[in-house]
Amino acid sequence: MIQVLHFKNEKSDKFWFVETLDSEMMVNYGKTGATGKYEIKEFDSSEACEKEALKLINSKKKKGYEEFPEFDRNNHYYFDDEEYGLNPLTSHPTFRKYFLDNFYYDCGDEEAPFGSDEGNDTLYELQEAIQKKKKIDFFDFPKVIIEKLWEMKYLSPNVEKTDEELEEQAKSEFNGLLGEQIILQSDQVILAVAFGQAKITGKIDKKLLELALKSLNRIDRLNRLIWNWDKEEATYYIETMKKDLIKFKEDFQK
Repeated sequence: MIQVLHFKNEKSDKFWFVETLDSEMMVNYGKTGATGKYEIKEFDSSEACEKEALKLINSKKKKGYEEFPEFDRNNHYYFDDEEYGLNPLTSHPTFRKYFLDNFYYDCGDEEAPFGSDEGNDTLYELQEAIQKKKKIDFFDFPKVIIEKLWEMKYLSPNVEKTDEELEEQAKSEFNGLLGEQIILQSDQVILAVAFGQAKITGKIDKKLLELALKSLNRIDRLNRLIWNWDKEEATYYIETMKKDLIKFKEDFQK
């Protein structure tokens, strides 16, 4: 169930948006034209969830709310419920369409875009910047986060580096940290910004998307060269993200 309602009089102009998915219900509300506040509620069953959503819709209509066909879900920003965390219902419809795997909503899996500490922190920084309506260069934002906010070294992926050069960089030290740590952090932040932009806005900057693909390539190479990690699980994450980004690129960046 998806329903968007609108209320307007001489004092107020506000929207109310509800969507259900299985036994979860998302409510988004606020001043018309703004992002508004998001809340997620979970019920014992899908039937109970639908019943509560319908009850709320009828209650809003009794208070003067009317259907709002002008509401543009694709040009709306989506932010997670602070208490509930990552969820499809608080993600842009385009993100939900192209990034289907459950790991995109996992905040505890190190291999997932938002699962590492760096990925979690990056999504928070990105969300805060967008909410404050700051002018964002999404391609440059990973570097801004690491160098300006965290005051650490940023190493952008370079596909022209040979395996020997990448291995040497990974074993070098940068301000007391091994290069492999700096590289991994840089790639985790790049991926979190790319997927974070898609999750919030439904878009990915062209140059950022290419950078994310390069980061996936570099992580895959480091798995072989440095970490000797040939687990199918790691390959699955990388190949899934790569496949999904390429499909997104083909459909939106022709």
